[in-house]
Amino acid sequence: MNVNLKPFDFAQAAARAGLATNGQPLKSAGKVEGGGFQAALTQALGSVSNAQNQATALQREVQLGNPDVSLEETMVAMQKAQIGFQATLTVRNRLVSAYSEIMNMQV
Repeated sequence: MNVNLKPFDFAQAAARAGLATNGQPLKSAGKVEGGGFQAALTQALGSVSNAQNQATALQREVQLGNPDVSLEETMVAMQKAQIGFQATLTVRNRLVSAYSEIMNMQV
C-alpha cells in the first residue's frame, strides 16, 4: 500500500475554518446558511421531545385499552425516545467536557 501525503496548505485550511490567513474571522463566516449549529441542535432537541411525547401518548392509549394501538408499536416508540434521549445526553456531556477543557487551557 502506497501512502502519499500532500503538503499542508495553511491558507486552504484557514479558509475551510472560516478564517483569514492572519487568524481573523472572514466577514462571511458569521452567517452560515441553514442556521448553523444552534439551529441543528434546536431541531434535534425538538425531535427528541416529539419522540418522547409520542411514546407517552402511545403508552397512555395502551393503558386505556385502545385497540388501534399495538403494544409493539408502543415499545418501539419508547425505545426510539430512549435512544434519542441517551444520544442527547451524550452530546451534552461532550459539549460540557469540551467547554471545561477549553476554559482550563492556559493562554
